Amino acid sequence: MQISSRFSVAVHVLSLLALQEPTDVLLTSERMAGSVNTNPVVIRRILGQLKKAGLVEVRPAAGGTFLARSPVAISLLDVYRAVEVVEEGQLFSVHDKPNPACPVGRTIQSALDHTLQRAQTALEQVLAATTLQQVTTDIQQKAGLLT
Repeated sequence: MQISSRFSVAVHVLSLLALQEPTDVLLTSERMAGSVNTNPVVIRRILGQLKKAGLVEVRPAAGGTFLARSPVAISLLDVYRAVEVVEEGQLFSVHDKPNPACPVGRTIQSALDHTLQRAQTALEQVLAATTLQQVTTDIQQKAGLLT
């Protein structure tokens, strides 16, 4: 199982927006798609999810896209919840319909429940403690844009 790439693409897009200078050319879905190396349709879908979550403002007719909040006020958990289609408390799932006649099959879910819930909680705590500002600062340092 793997978390979809929507999360990393959304963080990529938000980082582009956070690092955009006011004098820069407007960031359209086409420009963002060029950075992500994907189709602009993918970017527009993710932007729709981010907009619905209140993380971006999209101005139609080539008006560009902008952050709706300061990068320091956007946690990676906000982004994750905006773009991942995972029900709360359902990051992990155990295979459907194990054999109830088998002792492992009938108890595997309950044997894993506590551990998987702790793992999800740990993931969410790390994401909640990390802001878009921290990510963009790290990007700038790694790109040699900060001294």
